[in-house]
Amino acid sequence: MKALVLYTLSLFLFCSASLADALTIYSYRHYESDVLLFDKFTEQTGIEVKVVKSKAGALLERLKAEGDQTPADILITSDAGRLHQAREAGVLQPLKSLFLEQRVPANLREPEGYWFGFTQRARVLVYAPDRVSEDELSSYEDLASAEWRGRLLVRSSANVYNQSLLSSMIDANGKQQALQWAKAVRQNMARTPQGSDRDQMRAVAAGLADVAIVNTYYLGLLANSDNQKDRAVAAQLKVFFPNQAARGTHVNVSGAGLVAGSDQVEAAQRFLEYLATDEAQLAFTGATYEYPVVSDIKWSPLLEQWGTFKADPISLARLGELNADAIRCFNQAGWE
Repeated sequence: MKALVLYTLSLFLFCSASLADALTIYSYRHYESDVLLFDKFTEQTGIEVKVVKSKAGALLERLKAEGDQTPADILITSDAGRLHQAREAGVLQPLKSLFLEQRVPANLREPEGYWFGFTQRARVLVYAPDRVSEDELSSYEDLASAEWRGRLLVRSSANVYNQSLLSSMIDANGKQQALQWAKAVRQNMARTPQGSDRDQMRAVAAGLADVAIVNTYYLGLLANSDNQKDRAVAAQLKVFFPNQAARGTHVNVSGAGLVAGSDQVEAAQRFLEYLATDEAQLAFTGATYEYPVVSDIKWSPLLEQWGTFKADPISLARLGELNADAIRCFNQAGWE
């Protein structure tokens, strides 16, 4: 029965007449592979896709300022924390889609349909194997121990990826333990937080520290960079998935939602459903080195090389709800 429903919805997605001439997408993502994927959607549906790119915060403020007059139909951004902010700001409207509910696991989408995850990123430990053995690593919590003093690198607490990681720890361990962890990890850093995830990995490869907390896809981007130096950095590092003996590794999503002011609801739904098709999911895992949200999609060779892992099953909507608590903990911990 499930296969019949998916087949029927797929026929609707790709064979019915176009309901709109164009869709406007506000996107924080900046990958050429996304453009190629959107072009395929246009070829299959006849619906032109117009993309407006900017920083996540700028897109949210633009949607708030434009209100019902916005030209946007869909918002694409990264991290459940940002998607939660968009929902709370009233710039998204709920969407009911049986196809998306069957394809996207419940913990990777907003319960009422305000947003859906389409790619997953794991926040992992990368380490220098010449200075760290794998059996020294275990959990995020263990990074607070004294043995890591001066050996860690993590980017700024203003980064939403870190905020969501700490939100997951608040959910698992409580605010007081999360605060103590943030204080200890800040003390264990080899330098003041600065730069991107890629900068943390470059610094580990250069010997400034031994371990960094990063999103997996950034390592994939380094490993496949046009820059030979970045490829060399990736070759010097290994991936470790924390908390495998307990709740699992923290994962987050890049996701999308239907803009509240859109009058192209059916066409927008077709686009969002397209992002959950096998074609789109395979494109994401191969081009941007992100994990698919659809469970039976084959991983790219690089992801398979890193190995399988148990993911934290927390509902990502919860991360957005705890974001303010995470920011307060970081501030109290003195984590810049």
